[in-house]
Amino acid sequence: MVTSIIHAYRDDPRLRQSFNQLARDTFDLDFEPWYQNGFWGGQYDPWSLLLDGEIAANVSVNRINCLLDGQRRQYLQLGTVMTRADLRGRGLNRLVMGAALAEREAWDGVFLYANDSVLDYYPRFGFQAAPEYRYRASITGLASPTVRPVPMETPADWRHFLAEKSCRQCLGLLQLETDSLLMFYLSQSMRDAVFFIPEANAYVLAEQDGELLTVYDAFAPAPLPLLELCRAFGPSVRRVEFAFTPAGRDGLEEYEYHAEDTTLFISGSPLAQDLERVRGFPELAHA
Repeated sequence: MVTSIIHAYRDDPRLRQSFNQLARDTFDLDFEPWYQNGFWGGQYDPWSLLLDGEIAANVSVNRINCLLDGQRRQYLQLGTVMTRADLRGRGLNRLVMGAALAEREAWDGVFLYANDSVLDYYPRFGFQAAPEYRYRASITGLASPTVRPVPMETPADWRHFLAEKSCRQCLGLLQLETDSLLMFYLSQSMRDAVFFIPEANAYVLAEQDGELLTVYDAFAPAPLPLLELCRAFGPSVRRVEFAFTPAGRDGLEEYEYHAEDTTLFISGSPLAQDLERVRGFPELAHA
């Protein structure tokens, strides 16, 4: 049995296929479309245990570069934590975790999202559970919607949206520099979630379920009230929830957010202090 810990291998077709196979078997996830679409960049770096030429265990490191009050922040997010089913319980993932965290002191903090079956695992590596908060409000939409769906079907569509976004500012408190991760969603499962609001020259990433509008991000030339943007979705929207922390929160209710089978764990005092203000990570920053 020959083992080694490897990373930065995304451009190796054989190793990438082995990683994708383990991700499919474990989480029903496939990273290959992300790679083929050109958005799997160096910020997402699987650290993997290679056993006889195949990926047997993994902890992916995702570098989250962002701005908070104009100050640069660099967080690490751990994700895609998995071990081949026939090798679980042998401590293999612990070895990979140790390697992935070797340089965590150089960052402003590390965070991850754990399911309920492993809540006692991450404290062994210095992580502690942390609450998350979100914001919501009741609204009355415009009599007629003014939003326009933005096509996100082709590489040309994706390039156009990213160019438009770069000309605007994010209306969230945490200014993310994670286009690669954003496009994991917008080029695949959330192609119908991009909207343009002409009167505000703004883009909104959102999904509607009945009278509830969930907003994931918004970009505009200048700060403006988010609830006014939401009204543009029309009279069918009666409630809005924000899956990120808005920079302006007038008229919004804060509540403690609990995702099913998911707990936020953090490590690092700078990150803990930042979360006192940020309150929670944007959902589209989850890897």
